[in-house]
Amino acid sequence: MADRSTMSEQDKHLMEKEICPDSETADCVEEAFVFGEDLELNRFDGLPFSSRYYKLLQERQSLPVWKAREEFLDILVNNRLVIVSGTTKTGKSTQIPQWCAEFCLSAQYQHGVAVSTQIHSQQAVDLALRVADEMDVNIGHEVGYTIPLETCCSTDTVLRFCTDALLLREMMSDPMLEHYGAIVIDQAHERTVSTDILLGLLQDILVHRPDLRVVILTVSSMTDRLLAHYGSNVPVVSLEALCPAEVVYSNCSSKDYFYSALRLVLEIHRTKEEGDVVLFLASPQEVVCSRAILQREGTRLGAELGELVPVVLCPGQGRTPSRLGEGMGSRGTVTTRCRLVFLSTSQGEDMFWAVDSVNFVIDVGLEKRHVYHPRIRANSEVLRSISRYQADIRKQLTGPTGKCFCLYPEERVLPIETSPQILDTNLTFTILFLKRMEIAGLRHCDFITRPDPEGLMQSLEELDYLAALDDVGNLSEIGIIISELPLDAQMAKALLASCEFDCVNEVVTIAAMLSAPSCFLEPPDGRTQEVQQCHRKFRHPEGDHFTLINIYNAFKYSQRETYFSVEKWCQDYHLNHRALQTADAIRSELTDILKRIELPISETSFGTKTNTLNIKRALLAGFFMQIARDVDGSGNYFMLTNRHLAQVHPASSYGAKAHQLGFPEWVLFHEYTLSGNHGIRTVSEISPAVFIQTAPQYFYSNLPPSESKDLLQHILDRDGSGRKDKQQTLTINSKADKDCSTVAQSYDRCVLQ
Repeated sequence: MADRSTMSEQDKHLMEKEICPDSETADCVEEAFVFGEDLELNRFDGLPFSSRYYKLLQERQSLPVWKAREEFLDILVNNRLVIVSGTTKTGKSTQIPQWCAEFCLSAQYQHGVAVSTQIHSQQAVDLALRVADEMDVNIGHEVGYTIPLETCCSTDTVLRFCTDALLLREMMSDPMLEHYGAIVIDQAHERTVSTDILLGLLQDILVHRPDLRVVILTVSSMTDRLLAHYGSNVPVVSLEALCPAEVVYSNCSSKDYFYSALRLVLEIHRTKEEGDVVLFLASPQEVVCSRAILQREGTRLGAELGELVPVVLCPGQGRTPSRLGEGMGSRGTVTTRCRLVFLSTSQGEDMFWAVDSVNFVIDVGLEKRHVYHPRIRANSEVLRSISRYQADIRKQLTGPTGKCFCLYPEERVLPIETSPQILDTNLTFTILFLKRMEIAGLRHCDFITRPDPEGLMQSLEELDYLAALDDVGNLSEIGIIISELPLDAQMAKALLASCEFDCVNEVVTIAAMLSAPSCFLEPPDGRTQEVQQCHRKFRHPEGDHFTLINIYNAFKYSQRETYFSVEKWCQDYHLNHRALQTADAIRSELTDILKRIELPISETSFGTKTNTLNIKRALLAGFFMQIARDVDGSGNYFMLTNRHLAQVHPASSYGAKAHQLGFPEWVLFHEYTLSGNHGIRTVSEISPAVFIQTAPQYFYSNLPPSESKDLLQHILDRDGSGRKDKQQTLTINSKADKDCSTVAQSYDRCVLQ
C-alpha cells in the first residue's frame, strides 16, 4: 500500500511519475492530479486517499451490489434487521461491511464498531485484506481480523472480520455484543451450527439493544425461510443476479463421477480454449487424490498444449484466493502458457470472489457430509446431492461466456437448501454454550431449525456424566470451566482432571495434537512401508495418545537444533509441518487459559510409570464413555456403551504391530466412525480396574448388559468391593433414576424454539 504520510512537492512529483509512466493515457494523469491537488481525506484515518483508492473505487462501482448502495443505506438507518440476498461475485461480502462501518462512523461509534462473520478462517483474512485495500487503510488498524490462534486488530479497528464460531465465543464475555453497533452475518445459507445459534440469539439481543443493526447476507432461496422466521416486515435488498453460463448436463453414473470429471478436465485442456477450470468434488480426500492424478497426467501431455496446473482451493486447504486472483484476469500478463485447474468442494463456492479467469466449471453434484449419530456416539460420511442454491452459484462463476458441465441428469431433483449442520452434529457444545448464556441472561434461542430431540437428550446426558451440570440442570463450577476451554467437553474434562493427577503438561499436549489437523501425511504411491517405518520410530507401547506426545516432543526438539530445518525434519519423517505448528499454537493458547483461570500446571515427568498411570486416569475422567474390549483376541472391539463391534484403525500403533504383539484387551478410544471398516481411532490401552475407579458409579450402573460389564462386576467383587456394592445397589439405582430425572428436567429447561 502506498505511503500516505505528508510529503514534499518533489516527492509528490516522483510519485506521480511512478503512478503514471509515459506509456499511460491522460486518464491516469488526471487521476494523479486529483490525488495531488484535491487532497480528499479519508474519514476513517484522516489521511489523503491514494491513487489506488480511486482505481479500486471504479472496480467497486461496477459491482452489482453498488446499484443497491443508496437503498441499503436508507434501509439500514431505519431498520434494525436487514436481509441482503445475492450470489457470489455480486460484491456483497466486501461492500456491505464497509457501508456498515460508515454507518457506525456516522454515529461516532457511540453504539460500537462493525463486525462481519465468515464460516472459514481463510475467507475472513482474505476479505479483511481486500477491504482494507479498498478503504485505503492499514490492515490491523482501521480494518482487522480475528481467527482461531491469530488476531490482527487494534484499538483503532472499526471493521473486524472474524469466524462465526469466534463471535459466538466472544458472547461468553460480552453477551449483548455491546462492542458492536453493526453485525454482518455472512454466508447464512451455509447453515453452520455457529451461524444458526447467532441468528437465534441476535433476535433476542435486538430486543434489548434497539440501537444495534444486524445485516444477514444470504442467497435468494434462503430469503423466504428467514422472513418466515423473523417476520414478513423485515426489509430485503435483492441484488441483481449474474448471467449464468451455458450449462451442459450429463447422464454420468454417480459411481463414476470422479474419473469422469478428471477425463473432462483433460479433454478441455486438449481443446486449447482459453480460460481456467474449476472442479467441484465431493470431499477433501478426492481433492488431494485428483491433484496427484492431474499432476501426473499433465506431464504426459504435449508441450504445445501448455502446462496444466492443479491448485487446491477449498476450505481449510490450499492457497489464498486473493493472491491467486492477482494477475490472472488477463492472460496477456502470463509469460508462459498455462491453465489452472482449481480443485474445490462444498462450501468452497464463495472462495472464488477474487478469481476472474475461470471459463469452465465442472460440477459433480455431490458432497460428503459428516453426520453424527447420537444413539451410538459415532460419526459417518454420507454422500448426498448438493443443494439447488449451490448448483446455481456454481453455474454463475464463469459469467455468460463460460460453460458449466453438470455431471448429473437435468431431471435430477436437488434439495432447495443445504441441510442445517445442527441436525448432523454433536450438540454437546451447543448445549454447553446455551447454558452459559442462561447465566448471562439470554434464556431464549429461537432456532431457525429446531435441533433433533434425541441429540439434545444425549448431549445433556453426556454433560451430566461429566459433572458439568448441577442437581437442577444448570452449569456447575466444572461446567463453567469446561465452557472456557476451546475443546470438546470430554477433552476439556480430561484436561481439568490432569490438574488433579499432576500430568497437565502431557494432557495439554494430547489435547492440542487431537484438536489440530492430523500430523501424519498420506504416504505417496508405492512408499507405504517406508512411511510406516518412519512413523514407527515415534510409537509408544502404551498407545496412540502417548505416541502423539512423542511426536510433539520430537518436533519441539527439532526446533532447537541448528544444523537442520524443522521443515526438512518433518519432510524426512513424513509429518505435516503446518499441523504441528497449529498444535503448538493451540497448546500455548490452552496453557494461557489454564494460567488465567489459575489452574496448576505441573512439571513434565513423561516416561515414568506414575506419570503414565496418571495420564490414563486423566483421559478416563473425560473419555470413560468411549471404552472397548477385544472379545476374541483378533481386534474385534466391543464398545460398552452401544454394544457395537469395531476394528482398530490401520494407522493406529496397535493396528500396525498387532500381528507381532497382539491386541490389548481393554482400550480407550478418541473417535468412532462408521465409514470404512467401522474403526476406532487414537487408541490406548487401559486397565479395567482403573476404569472402574474413574468412571462415575451411575454411568457404570447404566451400562447395557453385556459379558464385558459382567467382567467388570467380577473385578469389583474380586477386589473385595462386592459386599459394599450390594449394600449400595439400591442407593446407586436410586441415584441413577434421579439423574435420569435431572436430565429430563434439564431438557425442559433448555428453552429451544
